[in-house]
Amino acid sequence: MRKLQLSTKVRYAARAMIELALSYDSQPVQLNDIACKQDISVKYLEQIMAPLRARGYVRTQKGSRGGYHMAVKPEAITLYDIVESVEGSIALVACVDDELCERWDRCVTRSVWSRVKEAMKNELQSQTLAELAKEQEELYHQS
Repeated sequence: MRKLQLSTKVRYAARAMIELALSYDSQPVQLNDIACKQDISVKYLEQIMAPLRARGYVRTQKGSRGGYHMAVKPEAITLYDIVESVEGSIALVACVDDELCERWDRCVTRSVWSRVKEAMKNELQSQTLAELAKEQEELYHQS
């Protein structure tokens, strides 16, 4: 049976962004460092960072002290922003975002799917990178 779950790309993007949020006020972070800390391949991280850079959440710095750093304060980015950047819509079915289905106006389950989407969106929007980074830092100190 197939599970309904977020993609690996979304989960890794969240982890990478939390690492960048932890270093918000310091030097840029190299992808190798994030990859080592989070057990993610550098090649995959490069793919993940592209849409986040395109959205203006991160920027790169070239040179020997180069790497990635947050372009926006961690307080201003939510988990929803990250999910939407790398995955697109969180709608469980296409008809919630657009009216592709010819039955959209008489389908009783469509309203359920819409409520599920809104509930997920609200929960993801309630978590900022700053909050998650603080929790992550506490976990690092416990280890």
